[in-house]
Amino acid sequence: MSSEKTQAIVYSSTTCTYCAQLKKYLIEQNVTFEERNIDTSEAYANELQALGMSSVPVTVIGEMTILGLNPTRIKKALAV
Repeated sequence: MSSEKTQAIVYSSTTCTYCAQLKKYLIEQNVTFEERNIDTSEAYANELQALGMSSVPVTVIGEMTILGLNPTRIKKALAV
C-alpha cells in the first residue's frame, strides 16, 4: 500500500483528449491524483458543477481549482 497521499483530484470525461494530456502530464511530474470521471458517476458530475465548472479537465489541488492543462498553475498550487 502506498504511503503517498493524493496530491490532486482530476475531473475528466471518457472521450476528453485534454483530460488524457493532463493525466499524462501529472504522471510525468510524479503527481499523485484521483481521477473522477463525470461520464461514469453522476456524483462526480454534481461535484464538478458545485465547483462552478461545466467542462473538463478540472484539477483541484488544495484550495486551487484549475481549468484545463495549465502547468504553471499546477506547479504553483503544488508549491503551496
